[in-house]
Amino acid sequence: MATFYSPNAGQGLNSGVSMDDSRRVFNFGDRIAELAPQQSPFFVYLSKVAKKATDDPVFKFLEQRHQWQRRNFQWAGGAEELSDTGTKVHGAALGGGEDIIVTQRYDAYGQISSGDNNVRFLVPGAVFAIVDDTSTVRRLKISNSALTFEGTDNFATAEGAAVWTAGDSVIYHETDSGLTTVSAEACTVVGDTMANDFSMADGQKCQVIGSAWAEGSTAPTGWEDAIFDREGYCQIFKTAMNLFSGTAMATKYRGIGDEYKRVWTEKLMEHKMDLEQAYLFGVGSAAADEQQTTSGPVRYTWGIVPYTEANGKVYNMSYASSGYDAFLDAMEDFFAPESGNSGNKLVLCSRKILTYLNKLGAGSFLNNSVGASQYSLDIVNVPGAFGHQVTVVNTIYGNLHFVQEPLLRGPWENYAACVDMANVAYRPLAANGISRDTFVETNIQANDEDGRRDQIITEAGLEISLPETHAILKFS
Repeated sequence: MATFYSPNAGQGLNSGVSMDDSRRVFNFGDRIAELAPQQSPFFVYLSKVAKKATDDPVFKFLEQRHQWQRRNFQWAGGAEELSDTGTKVHGAALGGGEDIIVTQRYDAYGQISSGDNNVRFLVPGAVFAIVDDTSTVRRLKISNSALTFEGTDNFATAEGAAVWTAGDSVIYHETDSGLTTVSAEACTVVGDTMANDFSMADGQKCQVIGSAWAEGSTAPTGWEDAIFDREGYCQIFKTAMNLFSGTAMATKYRGIGDEYKRVWTEKLMEHKMDLEQAYLFGVGSAAADEQQTTSGPVRYTWGIVPYTEANGKVYNMSYASSGYDAFLDAMEDFFAPESGNSGNKLVLCSRKILTYLNKLGAGSFLNNSVGASQYSLDIVNVPGAFGHQVTVVNTIYGNLHFVQEPLLRGPWENYAACVDMANVAYRPLAANGISRDTFVETNIQANDEDGRRDQIITEAGLEISLPETHAILKFS
């Protein structure tokens, strides 16, 4: 059988080519998304704005969380008092008292963490603010005089520990406990005159507010985050029609005369909906399938809903009580800049949630938002770029573009998936001049059969990066 592969993922049909052309492989990568776009909004957006071919069915990708967004940490030394005699003025060493013990809620990759992690960016020369238990902001600078590195491993890696020391001036990163200890003698007071003794309690907030160095000083000690490595999988989708005999193809039927073309159109829609379902609800895996009779593995792509539930953010909302106030509270956390968010989200929501958002009347979400609190949210219905009606919710933190997702029904009828389109990608397999983006293979029947059979094939996966930039809204 003669075959033809498009050299590029998503290259469409050549003009003037008939679908009845014998024994051809036609690439439908761009065109399949245009079939009834309102039925598969997620796949349409992926195909139009987030397509990125891969040259391997198991594709690796990296996540970088920019270090400058997250230099905040907290006190972890318990209820302690940093004290000494007298009053310290600007530039004077703190001296005496207990060590400063702090931790952060981000790991080495910048991912939000619930456990203790070393404050890797707390290095000599850093100026930081620390809030005591009276809510007074204290500003301190870590001494940079004659501090040397004594650790055997790079402290920015996951193993080992590191120490900078000069006499009693010590910064110690303990990887086992996840705490960073700074000797009080290593710090000087920054700002106005302050009394030395102030008390701290667990959880008090701290933040690096810059660095300060003397004229002619040497280069500072550096630090860095790690880049996180993830992988995704290309799933092979196949949809075929039963053999149509030559007699059936030559017979005119009631309703739609050409039964073959009717079934062929339905199968193309079925294939597109298989892609939409997988990219919504699939659970990624590259494990061998026990029922597979050949030696090749069966791979499964991740879907945005289970992946976000497992790795992203989940907000529980209520139809009865979650008005615009609760909604804004969730958005305050969701759009936090340290998570690397963009300012716009595509929100795939069930019809039930979309109805709730658009209801008019006293006490409703829309009425409360644009009526009683018109400066909190702005909600407007606009035509989308790809054939959808879009409900745009403009918050002070960012914009949400609500689109009806018909497949969020049954177990997911109370779900809305907030997708940061900058951090997802449709990854069709394409390399060596061959694209496995959606294509139609015609006349796959045996040569001696009096009839015709076609099939549709796609090999592609969904890449989901920076999962904290995506969220699930669960209504009850």
